[in-house]
Amino acid sequence: MSLIRNKKAHLDYSFQEELEAGIELHGYEVKSLRAGRGKLEGAHIVARGGEAYLVGASIPAWQLANAPKEYDPERPRRLLLKTKEIRLISSAEGSQGLTIVPISVYNKGRVLKLSIAIARGKKKGDKRADLRAKDEKRAMDRARKQQ
Repeated sequence: MSLIRNKKAHLDYSFQEELEAGIELHGYEVKSLRAGRGKLEGAHIVARGGEAYLVGASIPAWQLANAPKEYDPERPRRLLLKTKEIRLISSAEGSQGLTIVPISVYNKGRVLKLSIAIARGKKKGDKRADLRAKDEKRAMDRARKQQ
């Protein structure tokens, strides 16, 4: 079960490959994510200096009164990945037309994981075709259910 999701990711991108990463968080951020607070829309992953970072995600503190005064909810958060996965992300980041986007944050036991995808942006026509196919599938399912 995902705690927060990037709802527009499936509409805007076609996924090439999906990965799972741990996130380096403060305690008050963990509590906030478990409560379902946070946004992944507009966020992306960058690889710098042999490490990967989640940039542009907004995770507010659980209780603002108890958070440090210099707390930034949109600070870059380090991702915990294997070296091979970081190399894969950095090579995809360098290639033309590919983006690394976060899909969702979810629980895996007691730890929080981030599902990320190496994706290619869809054009307007591709988005329309996907929506049309989705509507046709829904209509077929309804017709099958009524029989």
